[in-house]
Amino acid sequence: MRFAAVLSCCCLIGACHAQDIVPRPAHVQRGSGEYVLTASTRIVAGGAALPEAALLRDYLRPATGFDLPVGSHDGGNAIRLRLDPAAATDKEGYRLVSDARGVTISAAQPAGLFYGIQTLRQLLPADIYRHAPVARTWALPAVAIEDAPRFAWRGSHLDAARHFMPKEFVLKHIELLAQHKMNVFHWHLTDDQGWRIEIKRYPLLTQVGAWRRESMLAYSPPRYDGKRHGGFYTQDDVREVVAYAAARHVTIVPEIEMPGHALAAIAAYPALGNHPERRLEVGTDWGVIPQVFNVEDGTIAFLRNVLDEVMDLFPGQYIHVGGDECPKTEWAQSPAALARMKQLGLVAPATTLADVQGYRDAQGKPAEHPALHGLQSWFVGRMDSYLAQHGRRLIGWDEILEGGLAPGAAVMSWRGEAGGIEAAAAGHDVVMTPERETYFDFWQADPKSPGVREPMGVRDVTTLARVYAYDPLPAALPAAQAHRVLGSQAQLWTEYMPTPRDVEYMAWPRLLALAEGLWTPRAQKDYGGFATRMPAALDRLQAQDVNYRPLDGPR
Repeated sequence: MRFAAVLSCCCLIGACHAQDIVPRPAHVQRGSGEYVLTASTRIVAGGAALPEAALLRDYLRPATGFDLPVGSHDGGNAIRLRLDPAAATDKEGYRLVSDARGVTISAAQPAGLFYGIQTLRQLLPADIYRHAPVARTWALPAVAIEDAPRFAWRGSHLDAARHFMPKEFVLKHIELLAQHKMNVFHWHLTDDQGWRIEIKRYPLLTQVGAWRRESMLAYSPPRYDGKRHGGFYTQDDVREVVAYAAARHVTIVPEIEMPGHALAAIAAYPALGNHPERRLEVGTDWGVIPQVFNVEDGTIAFLRNVLDEVMDLFPGQYIHVGGDECPKTEWAQSPAALARMKQLGLVAPATTLADVQGYRDAQGKPAEHPALHGLQSWFVGRMDSYLAQHGRRLIGWDEILEGGLAPGAAVMSWRGEAGGIEAAAAGHDVVMTPERETYFDFWQADPKSPGVREPMGVRDVTTLARVYAYDPLPAALPAAQAHRVLGSQAQLWTEYMPTPRDVEYMAWPRLLALAEGLWTPRAQKDYGGFATRMPAALDRLQAQDVNYRPLDGPR
């Protein structure tokens, strides 16, 4: 049934609460009147819709004080959740119709019902997000909405390695993502400065690798805080987070960095490094650190054993292995690495370390020997084949393209979009993550401008408008390869975000802009309209104690 037949009195989006939905729905028609939620309202659902119904009841109870019954009886004054294969063409799509008699949300799959529930919540006053009863009328407008996402991958990364983020904050961040119809949480769990996930087979990874002596405050001149920092997630913590996310249709992509960004692991188990005789400490500097995993069989076996426990904890399709910023100086100086390169046929049998270290490019300039890139490709390929044997897919940053990439691997293109375009042309799936548009550790306003007082950012300025304008489908990408672009996500690198409040300030409202860009049809995007919906969206964040950045700058 089309919406024109559902509501006899309707108009385009633009009145009452219907204009405040973020991300903007694909199609909205405004009817006359409203529906008032009361203590006598019922939630009507059955079968596979029951978990969504229970979640809706739990969402509505704290602020309203109503403990709405869930069942199959429909006597009017109800919120109806219906699974109907014909309700949407997309597995995450939904239809929502409200009038004076109640609300009906229809979807082909439970994920669609969930996103319809998020729209219903945004149609109600912002106080619906509070955690204690509020004395007020709970009314939402008569509307008819048909909606579905533009991209399948709509996500947020969170770096918990540079600064550990408590489990409670991780749960809050996932809930906020889900409210705005984002469905991927990329959890960056290991790096030079900390190993944050319990691996039972290797306890020193957290006993040693989860703690550093101090943290860097600034690069030039180098300054440190002199305070020990650390923490990690137990496997039970991870299971709790995974279950919480799954109930909200959020898939978690764990990241275990390799072969670079490995110092915390090497500090715990020196035999993993290229100089096992050295006793190193967990990194205290930011940036690229020279210590990387060696390429010996024992290290490959170690990391595969780690991945066994990671796969047991995370049921999602993708496992992220990093692969970025791997300095190859240690490999270029390692007899064991040279032996591996010869074994793989990457260099001639007579090649020496001096040959590798003295390599020059076609212009005669010093450069990394191509065999070193081939060695990284081999390393990543060992992990890719292992994950594939277990029914999983490897994903990594675009450096994994260097030296060749295994057929089943996917790429996150962070150094602009060129890597993503190259990967798509080679038949790989791509998540577009160019740093200039999606790295939320960048400044939100020019710190050199008069009167601007922003917390520490890095490299450049990425405004709310710039995030909103970003489209993951590059103009240079041939139309025949567009299906390879799964979507995009924000990156929250936490070198200068030591607390959850700092992360929230850098994330919101830029995550609202990205959420709309990934969900809403391209033709419907309009920054002016988005700006008019921001006050209501920020009211909802305020009700949940989110430390967002105000539109007019720092509070």
